[in-house]
Amino acid sequence: MIKTKYLVGALALMIIAFSCKGQVKKTASVVKQNETVDFFADNGYGNAVAVVQHPAGIYHDGITYVCYQGPEEDPYVASYNHETKEWQGPFKVGISEMGKDPNRKKKIDNHGKPSILIDDQGYIHIAFGGHGGMRKHGENLLGNHHYGKNLHAVSKKPLDISNWETLDNISPFGTYNQWIKMDNGDIYLFYRHGAHRSNWVYQLSTDNGRTFSEPISFLKHKRRNDMAAVDSWYPWITKGEGNELHVVFDYHLCMDVKPSTMGLGHIAKRYNVYYMKFNAKTGEWTNINNDILKTPVTREIAEAKTLVAETDDNWTFQGVMDLDSKGRPHIGMTVGKEIPNSRRSPPKKMHYFWWNGTQWVQNTNPGMPVGNGDMELTPSNEIQFYLAEQIAGGTGEVALWDGGVNGETFQKTKILLTKPNANFAISALIENPHPDARLIVAERKPGTDYRKMYLLGDNGPIPRVKKEANVLEKSIK
Repeated sequence: MIKTKYLVGALALMIIAFSCKGQVKKTASVVKQNETVDFFADNGYGNAVAVVQHPAGIYHDGITYVCYQGPEEDPYVASYNHETKEWQGPFKVGISEMGKDPNRKKKIDNHGKPSILIDDQGYIHIAFGGHGGMRKHGENLLGNHHYGKNLHAVSKKPLDISNWETLDNISPFGTYNQWIKMDNGDIYLFYRHGAHRSNWVYQLSTDNGRTFSEPISFLKHKRRNDMAAVDSWYPWITKGEGNELHVVFDYHLCMDVKPSTMGLGHIAKRYNVYYMKFNAKTGEWTNINNDILKTPVTREIAEAKTLVAETDDNWTFQGVMDLDSKGRPHIGMTVGKEIPNSRRSPPKKMHYFWWNGTQWVQNTNPGMPVGNGDMELTPSNEIQFYLAEQIAGGTGEVALWDGGVNGETFQKTKILLTKPNANFAISALIENPHPDARLIVAERKPGTDYRKMYLLGDNGPIPRVKKEANVLEKSIK
């Protein structure tokens, strides 16, 4: 009897043990299935985002929409619902004319990265695909040709990122697209109308992006008569109060000589910092003192009327700007010492400039790192920069730098993302950002052209279920 009881008890223990083992396996399977990662996609491609093509993201009615350059340089879009914590996408928006030629010497062009806008009817617009257009697209009356074709895609339904159509209603010769929507719903698309030796223009739509005006030039490329070079520009445009748009820009000395001759060629020899503004109601361009500027603005006009600071032999790269509570412009511009007879771009630190009401104040040594990014002013006029840099040991980092009200000295106050053996391509700040989703970065690691994509906010990256984020892995399978 005792033996029988023993056998029954042992059998019960074995059943329980096997049952528990199965439950552990089942639980582990569930945990693995719902495992999260800190990136939202792994199919970013090349320099998948940049500050110049902006905005790359918009927060609208509880959802953040983001775009980036994906495989074969095609544009992709994803969205994150902040209430439900759910991701949608990424979905391919359209087909770029770049990234498809296996015989092209430069494998990835990187100039056709997408930018995004939502019109007053809720339709989502993406501009992408251009690096000045090609001769097959016709004659470029405002500049020269290079590669790709500027394209404009619109969602088929409002606030739906799953289906798109491409419209033939903007110039094919654009690159560096920058969208701005005015308070009355008018849409401006700013871009360079061709390759390096081209005017900067805008096209205006008053019907939610269904038709656009002809391109209107506001910065002029022009051959110099004192050297073998052409004047060119790199502006960055942002919206101010009411009808005002604000522009920070630097000058590009586009030389005739080939790199094999002097080691320089037409690479980005950029200098100085300039500022002007545009009244969308009157159509007038003015400087900081409200002097009316003749447009398109030439180098001579820019130097006489719009100069913020000269950088002498230092090279500049990618200005950004925001306005304080009094509407005064504050500017960030990366600046680095020119390396003579070298094609290598020098390391550049962020420099800070601002208008105090009577003159431009320049802080060229604010303690910020070598790196680039975007800036904003808080409601209390404290200056903040979001910067990507590579720190000691090759670690990539994205961090918030605070400069207080005067911006005399900046301190790193929050690290948003750090990854070993990597660096980051960074976007401009998302339009109307949610605190949890302020900017987009792409992780660049050696040995691959594909990038993990991150959506960063005050609490770092927004996570996603791993099987959803591995879109490249799924497409390969």
